Amino acid sequence: MLARVWSGAIVGIDAVKVGVEVDVSGGLPGIVVLGLPDAAVQESKERVKATLKNSGFAFPMRKIVINLTPADLRKEGPCFDLPISVGILAASEQVKTELLENYIFMGEVSLDGSLRPVAGVLPIAAAANKMGITGLVIPADNAQEAAVVKGLAVYAFQNLADVADFLNNSGRYQPVKLDENVEMRQVASLQADLKDVKAQAHARRALEIAASGGHNLIFVGPPGSGKTMLARRLPGILPPLSFAEALEVTRIHSVAGLLKNRGSLVRDRPFRSPHHSASGPSLVGGGTFPRPGEISLSHLGVLFLDELTEFKRDVLEFLRQPLEDGFVTISRTKQSVMFPAQFTLVASTNPCPCGYYGDTIQQCTCSPRQREQYWAKLSGPLMDRIDLQVAVNRLKPEEITQQPTGESSTIVRERVQQARDRASARFKDESHLRCNAQMQSRHLPKWCKLDDASRNLLESAIKKLGLSARASDRILKVARTIADLAGDENLQAHHVAEAIQYRTIDRMQ
Repeated sequence: MLARVWSGAIVGIDAVKVGVEVDVSGGLPGIVVLGLPDAAVQESKERVKATLKNSGFAFPMRKIVINLTPADLRKEGPCFDLPISVGILAASEQVKTELLENYIFMGEVSLDGSLRPVAGVLPIAAAANKMGITGLVIPADNAQEAAVVKGLAVYAFQNLADVADFLNNSGRYQPVKLDENVEMRQVASLQADLKDVKAQAHARRALEIAASGGHNLIFVGPPGSGKTMLARRLPGILPPLSFAEALEVTRIHSVAGLLKNRGSLVRDRPFRSPHHSASGPSLVGGGTFPRPGEISLSHLGVLFLDELTEFKRDVLEFLRQPLEDGFVTISRTKQSVMFPAQFTLVASTNPCPCGYYGDTIQQCTCSPRQREQYWAKLSGPLMDRIDLQVAVNRLKPEEITQQPTGESSTIVRERVQQARDRASARFKDESHLRCNAQMQSRHLPKWCKLDDASRNLLESAIKKLGLSARASDRILKVARTIADLAGDENLQAHHVAEAIQYRTIDRMQ
């Protein structure tokens, strides 16, 4: 007998409907899997055989042919264990087949019949309506992840026997329910608070501007000046994710297999901090079957690169395209996938190899040639894409011993939210824009108009600092954010002047 069960596969972060066709017929006993299965899918033959026997079902001692369609799509991972098991049960007439056409089945099976969670459930659940699917049958540990998708009946089970009982007696079971308001309710934040930072008013101001406009930021200063401490406090002043944004972030983390112990939604903005030994593919994504890298896992959050100049130059150059476009495209011989990558880059570095160039306490031992070679690791096009370039000085002895007196992250976040709200109102007809940093050149004449004083100030800075057209556009975007923080509708000369001061280490050597 022939039976067909629906499942799903992930291409990038998008879902593809996969048919699992099972034919049980005469011939020598054995199982054949067709349709470009990888090693994990091939191994499912033995897992499924043991699972069926240990769950109390009869395993047909006949020839079993399993065909995964479409045949030209590579199938990978253990998620096909459950649909293959159900297909064999249906083909051997041990379960009813009425529900198979309208449900997607996903899950890994253990030898004792229990179901284990798999990655990529959320993207498949989100695409179910487009596939003509009304329900999802998955392991219990994936239930909350899939249930965030509205209009989809999600049934979650602990073992294969329960799945079989559901197919034979579906009226006994109710789909999983999820309260969106409860799910998005923020728990007590464990993020580092900005009030712990002593002094550093200039750097704190830069963090607030970066959070308000989504601007990229680099801190440059000697060891111990607080660069890393400051950077790690940026997520605490970012606005919370909306439900739609949380779904976007969760889809990426689901594909990467990072949700098994995180519940259903990623409620906090991501903060990723890869080591400086990271390779290009680990940063942008890749692999034989492309998976998201650190920049995509930072989508709608922060990518922190500590000791930026210790990264390999060719690895840093991979950042140029996603910083400009907000996505990364990975091409392989048979497929090309696109991952979203709208992140805020925050970096820190020393000003020279010894770390003390410009320090008022310890003398620098580097030669001009060494400093030049050190900064040559950062290309001009990459630095152009970093909007805020801030020099951080070491604290004075009296500043070290005093108690912190700065504002808390909660207070700063309120101002950031107000600035973002002003930007959102301005972008009401540009739904793809989330913050000022995402504005294109065509938007600047409309929303960043300059009066004569501001124009003269910007032209003078371009000449003296040797700024590129891209860098001058970035100055206008930062000035727009500064104006939003001040509640001003029009750009003024002092907004532009403050934005210009954040480009003063553009050509630092």
